[in-house]
Amino acid sequence: MAPNLKIGQRVSLIDEAISGTILQIDGEQFYIQTDDDFEICVKRSEVVPDKALEVDLDADFADHLQQKSVDLKRQKKPTNKIKGILPPMEVDLHIHQLTANERGMSAHDKLNLQLNTAQSRLEFAIAKRIQRVVFIHGVGEGVLKAELEYLFSRYEQVKYYDADYQKYGLGATEIYIYQNSVG
Repeated sequence: MAPNLKIGQRVSLIDEAISGTILQIDGEQFYIQTDDDFEICVKRSEVVPDKALEVDLDADFADHLQQKSVDLKRQKKPTNKIKGILPPMEVDLHIHQLTANERGMSAHDKLNLQLNTAQSRLEFAIAKRIQRVVFIHGVGEGVLKAELEYLFSRYEQVKYYDADYQKYGLGATEIYIYQNSVG
């Protein structure tokens, strides 16, 4: 858990190359002004203090940040839901994400581990009624991507396509799972 963090403090995200200043703290949510001048909302668990760039703020700037915090509270809170579409679940199939030690594994063993993981995460998404999943497979020679497409084609309710290029490049496939309505 992040230590005592306060408005105006410099922080960095744990898993991203993003740093900025805390604008507002709302329970477990932090609103951060990034160094690229974007405002983002992240969970407390994703934030660590940025000791290298920590500076004391003068009272006027601290008051300005406090006013910004009040203004943000008045605004409608951002949600993950945009026009009824939740962000996709992400499954990273890179072998180093799936096993602590790949030494001694053949290419066939690695591929089977990746495919078994993909199938179990797909089954999980179907069971939990998660509509969108992005499988990050990398570019490589295209063997894993072809095998994934074959796996996805065996499910009637699954449509697959290349994931968002700007976010994932060429190394990811997104699936959409058509859900039967509960009635």
